[in-house]
Formats: sequence, C-alpha cells, structure tokens
Amino acid sequence: MTAEFRRYLFPENHPRIAQVKGLDAYEYRQAAKAPGSFTGELIKGWTPLYLQPFVGVTETGALREDLHPLAEASPGEQAPVGQMLEAAEALLSCLDAEGRGKLMHPVDAAQWQTWANPEFMQFDTGLRLEFQPAAVREKAMALVKASLSPEGYELAHGMMLINGFLGETVGLESILNEFSYNFALYGTPHPENPWGWQLFGHHCAVNCLVVDGRMALGPVFFGAEPNEIDEGPQRGLRAFDRRVDLATKLMAALSPALRGEATLYQQMVDPAMPEGRVHPGDERHLAGAFQDNRVIPFEGIRVAQMEAGARELVFEILGEFISPLPSGPRAARMRELREHLEETWFCWIGGSEPGDVFYYRIQSPVIIVELDHHCGVFLDYSTPQRFHVHTVMRTPHGNDYGRAWVRQRQQGHPHPDSRPAGTAAGQDLNSSTYPGATLGR
Repeated sequence: MTAEFRRYLFPENHPRIAQVKGLDAYEYRQAAKAPGSFTGELIKGWTPLYLQPFVGVTETGALREDLHPLAEASPGEQAPVGQMLEAAEALLSCLDAEGRGKLMHPVDAAQWQTWANPEFMQFDTGLRLEFQPAAVREKAMALVKASLSPEGYELAHGMMLINGFLGETVGLESILNEFSYNFALYGTPHPENPWGWQLFGHHCAVNCLVVDGRMALGPVFFGAEPNEIDEGPQRGLRAFDRRVDLATKLMAALSPALRGEATLYQQMVDPAMPEGRVHPGDERHLAGAFQDNRVIPFEGIRVAQMEAGARELVFEILGEFISPLPSGPRAARMRELREHLEETWFCWIGGSEPGDVFYYRIQSPVIIVELDHHCGVFLDYSTPQRFHVHTVMRTPHGNDYGRAWVRQRQQGHPHPDSRPAGTAAGQDLNSSTYPGATLGR
C-alpha cells in the first residue's frame, strides 16, 4: 500500500526543489538568507532572539528560582556519566587541535541557544557531522548513545534516518541527509562538574547536560516529514504514533465540558486566533527554537480537574516525552512532574477524533511539551497533515541547558578541573570568558 505522503511529492523540476538542488549545507545557508524569502524572513525574526541573556521560559514573566535545586543524584537515579566520559574522551582523541577548538565551548556559552530545527544552517556551531570523517561521526553518535536511553537514541537517530530518507525521496541529498547535523561539546568532561553536548539540525535537536550525577535534557525537538520510511533498508520505521494516539485517547476520556474548556480553537488556523498565533515556521508551537525567554501563559484546563484515568493518560504522554532520559534520571524527572500535578495544565487546538490533525500542550512550572501537525515544507500541501509532526520539550524557569544547575555550581565551589587533551592552559571551559565563545561562526 502506498504511503499517504507520496500523494504530495512535488513534480519533477518544481522550483521548490530545483532552486536548491545540488547546493551543499554552506551554499544553502547563504541562499536561505535571501531578503524577502520565506527562509530569509524566518532568519530575520529569529536572529535577535538568541542575543538576549538567558532567563528561561516562564508562564508569567516572573522567574521562580527555587524550582531547580542542585543536589547530587539519589541512589539509582544517576546519569550514566562514566560511559559518557569514555565516549567523550574517544571523540576528543580523534580530533586535532583545530577540530577540538570548533567542537568545544564553555559550559554556560550562549552557543547553546543557537540550536534550530529547520533544514538550513542558521548557526554553524560545533562540527558539521556530514563534513567530518566517518570516525568522528561515529564517535559523536556514540556519545549520544552513551547518554540517552536505548529508546531515546533510537528516536533521535530515527529522526536523522527519516531526514536522509526525505532527502533521497525528493532528490535533495546534499542538504537533507543522515548527518546534516551540528554537534558541539560544552564544558570539560568530568565526573562531577557540569558539562554536556548538543546535537541539532533538521527535525532533531537535543541538548544534554550532566552535573553531580544529575542529567538535564532539554530543549529537545523531534519532528518528521514524513513520519515513516516506506522503502529501503529502514522500511517500517515510524515516529510519534504513541504521542498522537495517547493524546486522542485523552481527549476522548474527558467529559464534554472539560474537552470544551481544553480546546482553545476548533480549527488549526482559526478566525478567532489573535494575529501572530500561527507562526510561519513554528506554526502553533510556542516553545521552539530561539524561544528561550518566552512568556507562555497556562491555558486550557488543570490536569487535577480530570478524572483519575485521564490524569494518568497525561502522565503517559509526559512519559513518552521524557523517555530519551536514561532510566535513573527518568525516574527522578517523573517524580518531579507528579509533584507539580496541581500546577499542570493541558490545552488543545483542532479536531480530536481519530484521524484529525491537532496541536496540544502540557505545561507546568517544570516542563512544557508540545505536539503539532504541520503544513508541507519539502512535500506539497498547504494544510496540516498527520504525517508531518513537530514536538518540543523544555524545562521552564531557567533549567533549559541545565543552566539553573550550572549557575548554582558556579556560585559554589566547583571540583578541580580536568582538561581534556588539546585544551590549553588558560582555556576555562567552565566559564563563558573562554575566547572561543564567539557567536554565529
């Protein structure tokens, strides 16, 4: 049976494909900046945002600084720091001094905030994997694998595989491939001191930091157009079915009154929406790339108002979003989420019957997750489709990128520094005074 998305392939030699065909990532980067173009206008709007000093997403504009206390991980809840260190050292050992200089940034560097999910490279942070030797790509991905749960690595790598499949399907392999991603390292890999890594590119962005055995994972962006591979060696790979199905099941479990309160707008592009509610790139998402300081009010209904079965469906959905965390940090994170039940809100846009397209957000002071069905980018359709999915996860009130924990550690007494090979004396990767912290290379 032919996959649904194949109905929407652009005709051969269509300008949408022909005008970028053959460009590599750096050539396309320049082409995407063209004033007045769709991508140029996105870049124009996003560029000023990353220059803002990091505060964090809030629901009112007021930062609650007591939400993310730094304490050593409880027994059984530790991050896999040992295997992460081994993987990081293996990656560093296969790079020369120039490569390590490009890869590494201070642990609190503003480069964290340059991640993005479009296919064009707005910021060339770290190493561009597609232009690295196979050994470097393999060792970078080995660090991702050492950090995440097995299902988390499978999901992240799956986004990359689907991206490559999309490139092959539409004939744009030079800008859409398995390794069209940037990878950066932050801080000095160390058993206790804060350090982390960042992977970002089309439809996949993961920011991971560890300190004192704790792991902060976020912002995380996963998306796919299409959300399946129907040909080739990865045939049968699908993404987001459970996140979509659980949400539909949740809406069905609500009383008509609560369902109505949760539904902000009946249509994905609704006449009742205020101007700007649907962004040209993010569409209904509010917590995407470059939104690090956005004020996102609670909307919809309190999860505590729901019947017990519906409440558990909410936590099942949250469990899907935090599943990339390894088992120990995941248990700690879920406990934190449940502790904030009384302040957890749920809202919806669109239809809620099986087969409908929709947007939803679950939000509390310690997490925001969003799922949105999107319009076409490299396939030809102008209304949202089920096979184009974007998802976002953030940690409000200042702990995206583990930043709240990093600040607490910097205000305390850090462990002695252990510089990796190639990090010269005087290059303090635990401070943004490191001279490599130049934005937008």
